[in-house]
Amino acid sequence: MADTRRAARKDVPRINARIREPEIRVIGSEGEQLGVMASEDALRRAEEVGLDLVEVAPGSRPPVCRIMDYGRYKYEQQKKKKAGKGKSHSATLKEVKLRPRTDDHDLETKLKNVRRFLMDGDKVKVTVMFRGREMVHRQLGHKQLRRVTDMLGKLATIENPARMEGRFLSMILVSNKEGVAEARREMEAAAKAEAEALANEEVAEARPE
Repeated sequence: MADTRRAARKDVPRINARIREPEIRVIGSEGEQLGVMASEDALRRAEEVGLDLVEVAPGSRPPVCRIMDYGRYKYEQQKKKKAGKGKSHSATLKEVKLRPRTDDHDLETKLKNVRRFLMDGDKVKVTVMFRGREMVHRQLGHKQLRRVTDMLGKLATIENPARMEGRFLSMILVSNKEGVAEARREMEAAAKAEAEALANEEVAEARPE
C-alpha cells in the first residue's frame, strides 16, 4: 500500500512545508523574480496571499519555487496532458453490440463505451443482433436504437440511419461538436474540483503542526 502511494505521488512536486531546503530561489505569483531567500520566508509570503509555495525546478541549485495556486496548477497540468493525447489520436470505427431486449443496466454500461468513443473522436457503429425467432420483432431493435440516441442526447449525430444487414440492425454515430464541447466542460469542471480537493489534502498534510 505504501509503495502504491509513493508511486502515485512520484510526479507530485514538493509544496509548502515539504520543501526542506534552507534556501530557495523564488518566483512570485505574477512571474516576478523575488530572488534567493530562506524557505521559511518564502512560505510565509505565500501564506500571506492565500497561495502555496510549489517547487518547480528541484534540480536547480538552489531549487526554484513559485508562489501559486497549487490546485489550479495541477488542474492545468492534467488538462495539457489530456490535450496532448487527443492530438495524437486518429479516428476509427468502433462497434457496440446490443440485443433486442438488452436491459437498462447493460445498456447504460454499453453507453459508457459509446460516450468514451465519441469523446475521443471515433465513429461508433451500434448494432442490434437478432437470433432465431427474434427476427419477427424487428421493431424492438429499432426501439433500442432510439433509446441509444435519446440517452446520448446532443453528444451524437446519426451519420448512417438504421438498416438491416442479415440478422443485424445497425446505425453509425459520429460526435456532435457542440455536444462534445459541453461534455468536456462538465468533465473539466469535475476534474478541477477533484484536483483542488486532492491539492487541499496535500497542502493540509504538508503544513507544520
